[in-house]
Order: sequence, then structure tokens, then C-alpha cells
Amino acid sequence: MLPVIHSDADLVAIDKPAGLLVHPSRLDAHEERTALQLLQAQLGERLFPLHRLDKGTSGVLLFARTPDAARQWGGAFDRGEVRKRYLALVRGWPAESGRIDYPLARDPELPSSGQARVEAVTQFRRLACFEWPFSVDGRHPVSRYALVDVNPLTGRRHQIRRHFKHIGHPLVGDATHGKGAHNRAVAAFLGTQRLWLHALSLVLPGGLRIEAACGPEWNGLGPPTAGAHTAE
Repeated sequence: MLPVIHSDADLVAIDKPAGLLVHPSRLDAHEERTALQLLQAQLGERLFPLHRLDKGTSGVLLFARTPDAARQWGGAFDRGEVRKRYLALVRGWPAESGRIDYPLARDPELPSSGQARVEAVTQFRRLACFEWPFSVDGRHPVSRYALVDVNPLTGRRHQIRRHFKHIGHPLVGDATHGKGAHNRAVAAFLGTQRLWLHALSLVLPGGLRIEAACGPEWNGLGPPTAGAHTAE
């Protein structure tokens, strides 16, 4: 059963596991199991996804229970009124904090050349730095990674993944926008292969906060090496 972390007359939220599609997709047409299908069967009612999480992303996923609620809360997402917070593991040590203001092509599945670009803004704060005892490129005896708290201010597809690639700190485990050698090395070191991106919380207009704690694999990152900051 999918873990339900919030339920009321209008909304239901789950802690989506990594590796599960939100709804059927032509890009993963062979996949029959989706969060939408499983949760509808679990609750015995029709549901309406209010936003997207990539297949590899875990964490808070919100559904409306009625068409009216879907229109109301879907509009809040479209207008950027829902505050989102993510946790990500990235390659290298980014700045302690920053704002990535970089327009993105609307469809990340198509070549960006010729596509109109749309506004995309992401804020982040570095939480901890790690220096792990393995070499990826043969030039350095250790490899550096960082844990970052991420707040996307717009909601473009793959926004966090594309923005961190743009600043030279791609997400670990990202097969599309990341680096395969680093993905494989970290998976071997930590014993976990996944996209290291977790949707920690949503805050809706009116103040409703829905949170999903990180899975146990995040506790296996070990102590920070340097430049660590504790989340408030």
C-alpha cells in the first residue's frame, strides 16, 4: 500500500517511493504501475493529480478528490502559490546559497534548439559537504558531493535537474542530466542506486503544510566533511 501522509475531504497526499510513475506516460509506455492507479485502487475513488514528480523522485505527491478541488488547487500550483521544498544530492560543492535564474526550453524531451524558453527560477541552500574516498576520473583520490535544500519558484519539467546541471553541479543518480561515472561510483559506495531527489514538503495557500520524511538511504550519507549547515 502507498503511504498516505495527508487526507481530508478535498485532498489526499502520499509519500511517493522512488521509481514509481505518477500517471501513465508515453515516455515509459511499458510501465503499468502508477501512483494514480495504485492509490485509486487503494482508496476506491477517482483522483486527480495536482502536480508532477519525476519517476525517480520520492516524496510528497498531492491529489485532489473532486473536480472542484482539482480546479481550485490546480490553479494554485499553476499560479506559483504553492511553496515546494526538496532535498538533493549533487556533484561537487556549490555555493553556500544561491538563486538560479535561467530560462528553460518548455519540453526537456525535445532538442532545446528552436524551442521557446520559459522563465525558471530555483533557490538553494547548501546543507552539508562530503568528500568520499574514491576516484571517478583518476585525477583526484577523493570525490566531492553536497546535500542541498532546494526551493523551485517556478514549476518547469525537470527544473531542478536541469538547473543544477546548468551551474555545473548535476544531481547524483540523474541518468539524463547527470554524469554516468559519478552515478555508478556513488551507487557502489552507498549501496543505493536512485535519483537523489526527495520532495520534502508542500505548503498550500492558507498554510496547510504536508511533509514527507526522507527514506533511510539518506541517513547513510555519513558525517559531513566540511562546510556543513544544519537545516532550520
